[in-house]
Amino acid sequence: MSAHPRPALGPVFALLSALTFATSGTFAAALLAIGWTPGAAVLFRIGVSAAVLLVPGILSLRGRWHLLAENGREVVLFGLFGVALAQLSYFTAVQYLSVGVALLIEYLSPVLVVLWLWVRHGHRPRRLTVAGVAVAMTGLLLVLDLTGAVVHPVGVAWSLTAAIGAAVYWVVAGSLREGFPTIALTSGAMLVATVVFGLAVAVGVMPLEAPPGEVTLGGQQFPWWVAAFGVALISSVTAYLTGAAGARILGSKVASVFGLLEVVAAVGYAWLLLGQALRPIQAVGGAAILVGLLLVHRDETEETPAIIELPATAPEGSPARPPG
Repeated sequence: MSAHPRPALGPVFALLSALTFATSGTFAAALLAIGWTPGAAVLFRIGVSAAVLLVPGILSLRGRWHLLAENGREVVLFGLFGVALAQLSYFTAVQYLSVGVALLIEYLSPVLVVLWLWVRHGHRPRRLTVAGVAVAMTGLLLVLDLTGAVVHPVGVAWSLTAAIGAAVYWVVAGSLREGFPTIALTSGAMLVATVVFGLAVAVGVMPLEAPPGEVTLGGQQFPWWVAAFGVALISSVTAYLTGAAGARILGSKVASVFGLLEVVAAVGYAWLLLGQALRPIQAVGGAAILVGLLLVHRDETEETPAIIELPATAPEGSPARPPG
């Protein structure tokens, strides 16, 4: 990987991203509880984010519009999968599952990154990676608690869909060319996602209900806009900017493992602010998922190949940067 001017900031960005992303489930669950639809929560989140980031995104390009053209495919993929699909799926999942369970399932995304490397680039996983995947999948079965509490299959399906979106997020964020500003990527992706959701609402595909009211956080009542702007400014603008910046410095795999801290933080937020707690067997399963993914990280980051090859659009003499 090319040297970054401030490599020490990578872990800082990744940690801040995990802590702020973790608030999204709590804020969204509070809005859904007063009658907001997932589509309304996502549209507000990305619409506000797109508005806040539009001018900074344009200014970051400094007139270098060719950079936007060269990275257009990545901006669209980031917007459609990493923003729109991941957010809608996760917000829908928390209608059926607790925040912690939904996020634990979504964070199987690093396993999907490994599978992508294998299928797309022939990077066959080694034994430790296979063992890590096996431990993570065992943890998933414990999280689902098939012998105890009922875990809604619709919520599981949406969480797994969110995992696909998250995997694309890590892949794209860690594979951009040098010189393309992170804020331009995030701004463009939010704009793409907002347009897609706006069209879905306009044609009636996406139900949109956002009744005003008071949300409950930590046993206290707050106006709806506290949760709405919290999910937009804290768990979207701040989280995506720092997450993308961290992934560009650390690489997709390392950044995605840092993202596991989001699970721990989200469970804590949900317990403190929503009163949601994991059952003991689910907590054990969550720990197994984290251990499995750490094994994958330890094995796979010994050799970090490029995640996405971009020969078609990279200018001559400026090949795509390997994410590791």
